Amino acid sequence: MFQKLVLMGHVLLCCSFFSYGQESHVPIKLNQLLSSVTQHAPSLRTDYVRTQVQKARAAEVKNNRLPSLQLSYQADVGSNNNVPGPYFGFGLVPTNNGGIRADNKYQAVSSNLGIAAFQWEVYNFGQFNAQDQLAQAEVAVENRRFEQSKYDLQSFTIYSYLQLLKLHDLIEIQSRSIARNQEIRQSIFALVKSGIRAGVDTSMADAEISRSQLGLIELDNQQQQLQIQLATLAGMPPAQIVADTTAEKILFEQVKNAPIELDGGRQHPMIAYYNALFDKTKMEEKLVANSYRPKLFLSGAVWGRASSVHSDNSYSSLADGFGLQRANYLVGLGINYNLFDLRRKKVKLNTQRLMVDEAGQKVQEQQANIAMNIAQSTTEVATAERRLKEIPRQTKAANAAYRQKFSLYKNGLIDIVEVNVAQNMLNQAERDYITAKYNYYLALFHQVVAQNNVDGFLQLFN
Repeated sequence: MFQKLVLMGHVLLCCSFFSYGQESHVPIKLNQLLSSVTQHAPSLRTDYVRTQVQKARAAEVKNNRLPSLQLSYQADVGSNNNVPGPYFGFGLVPTNNGGIRADNKYQAVSSNLGIAAFQWEVYNFGQFNAQDQLAQAEVAVENRRFEQSKYDLQSFTIYSYLQLLKLHDLIEIQSRSIARNQEIRQSIFALVKSGIRAGVDTSMADAEISRSQLGLIELDNQQQQLQIQLATLAGMPPAQIVADTTAEKILFEQVKNAPIELDGGRQHPMIAYYNALFDKTKMEEKLVANSYRPKLFLSGAVWGRASSVHSDNSYSSLADGFGLQRANYLVGLGINYNLFDLRRKKVKLNTQRLMVDEAGQKVQEQQANIAMNIAQSTTEVATAERRLKEIPRQTKAANAAYRQKFSLYKNGLIDIVEVNVAQNMLNQAERDYITAKYNYYLALFHQVVAQNNVDGFLQLFN
C-alpha cells in the first residue's frame, strides 16, 4: 500500500510540475503576440535601421550636384631663386615665382597668397539623374527586404503558435496515457495482492509509467524551447507565451464551416523584393551608360598676392610681403571627355546587361516557385482534409480495443503485454488525430502564405 501511495504521489507531482506556469499566466492571443513581435523582434529592428541607412545614402547622392567653393590662404618666408624650364608636379612641390638671377641669393623673402576657387559640374548629360534614380531604387530594395522580413517573421510566429497549440494537446494526451498506465498498475497491484497475477506485471506497469513520463518530459522541453524563441522575438518572459487553446477550437470550427477565401492577385513580398532588385540593376545599367559621357564645368577664381621683392628685383622689409598687393580673377567654361572611355563603357555595359538578365531570370524563378507552392499547398490541404476524416475512426476503434483488452486482463484472460500493446495503440491513435488536425491547419496556413493572404487566416483567431 505504501508503494502505491508513493507512486501516485510521484505521478501527481510530475503532472503538477509540467502544468506549473501555464495556469498562472493569461493566454496570449495570436494577434497580440504578432504585435509584440513586430515591435520588439531584434532582427526586424536591424532591418529597419538598414532601410534608414539607405535613405540617408540616397540623400547624400543629391549633394553630388552641389558646386565646389574652396578658400585658402598662406603666408610664407623663404628664399627666391628660380630657374627656367617646365616640370610635372609630383605631390607637394614648393614653387618660386619671380625673376631669374645669375647667383643664388638666400636673403629671406616674405609673401602671402589668398585664393577663392569655384568649380561646378553644370551638366553631365544625365549622370546626376541616373545617380538619383539608382539611389531611390536601392531604397526600394531595402524597403522590400524589410517587408519580406516582416512577412517571414509573421509566418514564423503563426507557425510557432500553432506548434504551441499542438504541443499543448500532445501534453494532455501524454498525461492521459500516464493516468491510464496508473489505472492499469492499480488493477495489477490488486490482482498481485490477491495472488491472481505475478509480481512481474507490476514491474512492467512501472516501466510503462516511466516511459510515458519520459515522453512528457520531452514534450515539455519542446514547448519551453518554443516559448523561449517566441519570447526573444516578442520581448517578454517565456512563461507568458501561453497559447490560447480556446482560439484553436474556434479556428477548427470556423475553418470547417467557412473556409478561407484565397486571393491569388496580391503580389507576394518575395516577388516584390526580386522585382525591386531587377529595377535596381536596370538603374545601374542606366548609370553606367551615363557615367562615360562628357562633363561640362563652370570654373572661377579670384586671388591676391603680395611679396617683399619689388618689381625692380630689389629686396625690402619682410613686413612688405604681407597684405595683398596684386589681385586677379579668372572665369571659364570647360568640357572634359576621355576618348578611351568609349571602350570602358562598352565592356562595362555588356557586364551590366548580363546582370540585368540574371535579375530578370530570378524574378521568373521566384514566380515559378510561388506557383509551385500554391499548387502543392492546395493538394496538401485536400490530403489533410481526407486524413482528418479518417483518423477519428482509428481513435474510436483503438479506444474500444483498449477497454476490451483491459477488461479481459482484469478477468485473467490475457497477459499484461497485450494490454500495453492496446494502450500504446490508443495513445498513438490520439497522437495521430492531433497531428492530423494540426497538419490540416499547417496545410491551410502554407496555402495562404503562398498566396500572400495571411490576413484571412488571422481573422479566424479574432
